[in-house]
Amino acid sequence: MKDELRYKYRIKRKYFQHSRREVADGAICDNVLALFGGMDCFFIYNSFGAETDTKNIIASLISRGKRVLLPRVEGDEMVPVEYREGDELTKSAFGVYEPQGQAYAGKIDVVIVPLLAVNSRGYRLGYGGGYYDRFLKGAAAVKVGIAYDFQLTDEFEEDGWDEPLDLLITERGIYRFAN
Repeated sequence: MKDELRYKYRIKRKYFQHSRREVADGAICDNVLALFGGMDCFFIYNSFGAETDTKNIIASLISRGKRVLLPRVEGDEMVPVEYREGDELTKSAFGVYEPQGQAYAGKIDVVIVPLLAVNSRGYRLGYGGGYYDRFLKGAAAVKVGIAYDFQLTDEFEEDGWDEPLDLLITERGIYRFAN
């Protein structure tokens, strides 16, 4: 069932209209910056394909002097690596551009994760690899999903290994979960 939902939400996201997508991405960026502008260190995914865009969020955070960490997959784990504007990124086996350098081991204030869908309890439907769930387990940071409003659904139940989000930020606002 989850594979069918992954397919469904990939298609829905792919065909989300371009002008509406740009407006939605701008609103999501504004919501992220308004809510977390006072925080210092952000671990955020590097968007690709039809994912909710993070390029403007990353650029805005860097321009405000914030520390930005991007994910890099190492075996079965994902590690945060500091990214600065102009740093070289390498395309991974998953097609995602990843940073080089040492893994970051300091305090992270906010983790912003990708998702295909999220339920009303704050559990995300990801791509099925478990990288983010393993990373989020025990993380002291605020756990945030960003998505388009249509990705909020109760079409699925979470599994025992799934890690809940604290917040979901969409173009229409902020959803807080009671986790």
